[in-house]
Amino acid sequence: MSDYIIKGRTANNEVRFFAANTRELVEKARTIHNTSPICTAALGRLLTAGAMMGTMAKNESDILTLRIEGTGPAKSLTVTADSKANVKGIISNPLVDLPPNLEGHLNVGDAIGDGFLRVIRDAGLKEPYVGQTSLVTGEIAEDLTYYFATSEQIPTSVGLGVLMNADNTVAEAGGFIIQLMPFASDETISKIEKGLAAFSSVTDYLSGADSSASETHGASGNIRFLNQVYGEASPAEPTVTDNSTDDKLAAMVRSIVGDDVIVDEVIPAAYKCNCSRERVTKALISVGKAELQSMIDDGKPVTLHCEFCNTDYTFELDELRTFV
Repeated sequence: MSDYIIKGRTANNEVRFFAANTRELVEKARTIHNTSPICTAALGRLLTAGAMMGTMAKNESDILTLRIEGTGPAKSLTVTADSKANVKGIISNPLVDLPPNLEGHLNVGDAIGDGFLRVIRDAGLKEPYVGQTSLVTGEIAEDLTYYFATSEQIPTSVGLGVLMNADNTVAEAGGFIIQLMPFASDETISKIEKGLAAFSSVTDYLSGADSSASETHGASGNIRFLNQVYGEASPAEPTVTDNSTDDKLAAMVRSIVGDDVIVDEVIPAAYKCNCSRERVTKALISVGKAELQSMIDDGKPVTLHCEFCNTDYTFELDELRTFV
């Protein structure tokens, strides 16, 4: 497979992890939305995070939405993912261009600015779960780390990265989410924090570059766990479906958490919009006969546009008349 996510555990089930290789889906998003390098990095990071977080769903039909509202010129980003790591996203202003930040990287933080992160988990119940936190840096990985610690009370480290080619196509993209279980020992916490401190960045690792390589933004410097206090709990034993150790994502995780890595699942990931003419037709009919008649009276075809995949659906007058 091309893009994929691994899910697994380590340290006697005291830690669970997710890691993603998302170059192709981020490149597809760049092509669809014609994003500038800064916006490719911003949307790519959020798409990568969304794909990993989508696989955390308890039910196959669950839908996850990540939304960032910022004061910067990029304005807002929205990503939607399902439990199978199918993900799609949009950015309000796809053509932001700013000078590099102080570290010489693409300045995603200033492109997004201050604001808030909203996480919406729709499990098909009457009301979806909505968690919201303020943005910490606007760099997305740190903001999600803060979200997990404050809104879900899970000590978490999030690393995300997008590396651009000289022609502004995507060279590498990926990320990881590492989470402590409530029964994690001090020894395990200390070991992983040391591993995080020594880790350079996601794209340095995926590209094989050394720590001095140019990278849009990695996880280095901001990937420690936020301290939380938990009561006692017992680990659940997941089913092992894949225990390979030669995969580069598993190797990246091992470089942080140590050699005791068990990969339980490998999931293909893709940029995939679930719009279709049938779904758009149902949405059009739902506006009601009076509104449809008004469209017909205007004497012009109606075109509906999907922002996620940049697809137009045009309905001619004869077809509109069949809906009334």
